[in-house]
Amino acid sequence: MGAVRRAYKYRFYPSPEQAGQLNRTFGCVRLIYNLALQARTRAWVVDGLRTTYPQTSAWLTEWKRTDPMAFLNDVSSVPLQQALRHLQAAFVAFWEKRSRHPRFKSKRKSRASAEYTRSAFRWRDGQLTLAKMDTPLHIVWSRPLPEGVEPSTVTVSRDKAGRWFVSLLVVDTSVQVMPPVSAEVGVDAGLIDLATLSTGEKITNPRHERADRRKLSKAQRNLSRKIKDSRNRAKARLKVARIHARIADRRRDHLHKLSTRLVRENQTVVIEGLSVRNMLRNHTLARAISDAAWSALRYMIEYKAAWYGRQVIVVDRWYPSSKTCSACGWLNKDVPLAVRTWTCPDCGAVHDRDVNAARNILAAGLAERRNACGADVGPQDIRVREAVGGEAGTPLGDHGIALLRGGRGSQRAPLTSRAPRERAALIVAVVDRPAR
Repeated sequence: MGAVRRAYKYRFYPSPEQAGQLNRTFGCVRLIYNLALQARTRAWVVDGLRTTYPQTSAWLTEWKRTDPMAFLNDVSSVPLQQALRHLQAAFVAFWEKRSRHPRFKSKRKSRASAEYTRSAFRWRDGQLTLAKMDTPLHIVWSRPLPEGVEPSTVTVSRDKAGRWFVSLLVVDTSVQVMPPVSAEVGVDAGLIDLATLSTGEKITNPRHERADRRKLSKAQRNLSRKIKDSRNRAKARLKVARIHARIADRRRDHLHKLSTRLVRENQTVVIEGLSVRNMLRNHTLARAISDAAWSALRYMIEYKAAWYGRQVIVVDRWYPSSKTCSACGWLNKDVPLAVRTWTCPDCGAVHDRDVNAARNILAAGLAERRNACGADVGPQDIRVREAVGGEAGTPLGDHGIALLRGGRGSQRAPLTSRAPRERAALIVAVVDRPAR
């Protein structure tokens, strides 16, 4: 793999002087970001000018020379410049239609953080000293940094529970490609079971939020009764934040362990391309879907696979994996969500809904890889349709994937084995015309 850019996050305990300096820096970073966003938006709306980072950097110099904003000189200039660079990146994503228009940072809702580049901190003998500070940070080294590396960027943050963290970005040369293995797995995400594997194994959903829901509800009711801007309200808010932090930490730890295991044990991991943002619009299931954190699991699997030389294949979300028989390819449209076990009317195979879906996901991913590599077709260009009588039928949706059941009438391609690679032979890509 070679060298990879990797961030190591640690908790630290600042002195009162360091905490005051960092809190002032967080406030100045938020102020500069909002001022630059307001100025850039006004320049575009009023004058029709598209400004970039150099113009905002010149504005920062002018702001620091005015008397009302002379306090900006009391903090390091590097985090302020980095805030302007982050704003520029946000506008670039907006112009390329990858995200919506940048929004203003809120004192109470936005993340309190500041980024220091190499010129704004001193790294000596394993101790980190930030600009405008005389003493190094008291960092709890929960794990060692790779030997011989020095951080290129330092990000300091404070969460809602009052905990302080420092993230060190380094170039890690210790990440090595794992030895290749023959195992391949399909993963079906769910709510009852967090993940069901094509091997038949089911990973139980820990439901971390539900486990602490009673404690969280009690703390939130207590918070709602406090007088606004009072000290008791601040204490109650901190208690709620600590419960949320506990839930998030436990969830993240479980997802890291699961994703590392899947990448370590399998050469190819096939997952579904779920649109979690759209699924969260279902207010009945939104809380449970958020607690499952499917998007975080997919993100962890993808970047760890890139580190360790594994392959990740994403199957389109419109593929009817739960309704297709993994043994013969029959598409059973009468399988509502409440049905967890069903029998194929064609071959008589009895399927667990989730295990069957995971096996179909694996077969579809292997077929998509074969077609993409053999026919020089990318996954985003594939249209796979259900074939009825040997002809392409109605599409299952944009980029849908279905099993091809073979020839006309009762003729069907024989299946000599139920191995994933041979089941993948049932899946055929049709790229002759776009889906309607």
